[in-house]
Amino acid sequence: MERHAPPLAYRIRPECIDDLIGQDDARNLIESFIAGNSRSVILWGPPGTGKSSFAHIIEKLFADSYFSISAVTSGVQDIRRVTKQAQSTASPPIVFIDEVHRFNRVQQDALLPFVERGDIILIGATTENPSFSITSPLLSRLQVILFKPLTHNDIEKILKRAVERDEDLQSQGKIISEQSIRAISRAADGDARAALNLLEMAVTSLEKDRIDVEDLSALLERPLYHDKTGERHYDVISAFHKSVRAGDIQASVYWLGRMLEAGEDRLFILRRMIRIASEDIGMAEPNALRMVVSAKDAFTTLGSPEGELALYQAAVYLACAPKSNALYIAEKKVHALIKKTGTPQVPLYLRNAPTKLMQELGYGKGYIYAHDDPEGALLMNYFPEGVDEVKLYIPRDIGFEKRIKEIMNARKKAAAHRAGPYRKTS
Repeated sequence: MERHAPPLAYRIRPECIDDLIGQDDARNLIESFIAGNSRSVILWGPPGTGKSSFAHIIEKLFADSYFSISAVTSGVQDIRRVTKQAQSTASPPIVFIDEVHRFNRVQQDALLPFVERGDIILIGATTENPSFSITSPLLSRLQVILFKPLTHNDIEKILKRAVERDEDLQSQGKIISEQSIRAISRAADGDARAALNLLEMAVTSLEKDRIDVEDLSALLERPLYHDKTGERHYDVISAFHKSVRAGDIQASVYWLGRMLEAGEDRLFILRRMIRIASEDIGMAEPNALRMVVSAKDAFTTLGSPEGELALYQAAVYLACAPKSNALYIAEKKVHALIKKTGTPQVPLYLRNAPTKLMQELGYGKGYIYAHDDPEGALLMNYFPEGVDEVKLYIPRDIGFEKRIKEIMNARKKAAAHRAGPYRKTS
């Protein structure tokens, strides 16, 4: 039975360093290996940026001492098998582990002594941030090589090389226009493998002798790359948060749209907007929190896609609102104060006295009921014994916080005109 040809991306995989396009750091590392200065590394980057191609070139150069493990299908026994073989070789063998982030802590710990002693040269490939997916002891012994998304020009070079070199593509006898190559390179979003898959699909599925850009409209509608639990997930929400904080409305709705188009969890976005309303706006515009909570209610009532407009509405409101992080700073100060002073007892005069015994012990004695006091009980010290009144929340001269500052200053001014046995100020 005739076997199907492997995918185009596999057929034209780089065989030598000159074929590796767009990753200068990776090319320099290969040259270092060739010069005899090999070292254990982590290849980190999005899909289709050349990590597997790098490993394939290393395999070609060092075929006799190259071993490959897939973290998806392998376990500790496979690691021990390879490392045992490594001990019988004259020079440290090269062990490539694809998707190394899938190894759990036990499996990574099994690698650690061999990497530490230099018994093996480890090359791990991952799409996940090594800071989170690789244990600290192992990561400290590895150099991280960053694979960036390929540029449109890089992908165009790869596509043209495929058209020129691949016999299966040439056997189709079709002409691919320059505009088509350019459109595919842009639709691939930095992913060479995706671009090559699109090219092969266009050549094999379109029944035309010449393929122009207008013939590709259906094929180029591919989903945005967005890992809902990984690096891209946090990078995009961070960009959204910082755009809102800076009051850039256009950037705010752009990043929101990016997340929505990529299928991000809408409630995750709303939870972050609730946080923004308190952290970056706070009492400068108290209605910001109400707006986001209302947007959450609107979305849960309508669902997608109708309810998504409420997210845009909330994002614009947050970006426009006056900004203050006074509450955020106050929270940090409160944590620090509590850590410093511990948990001193509540003063007796601030305690409830629901029983006769508690009254006899002095609970509530000396408390001034603010509603019955002409001065609003300004003389009372409401901090515990040993903790002087400190400035934790300092409102700014913006939005509603300006009014809060006026109220606080008026209270302080009124209290300064009187003296009492309870007030202690710093």
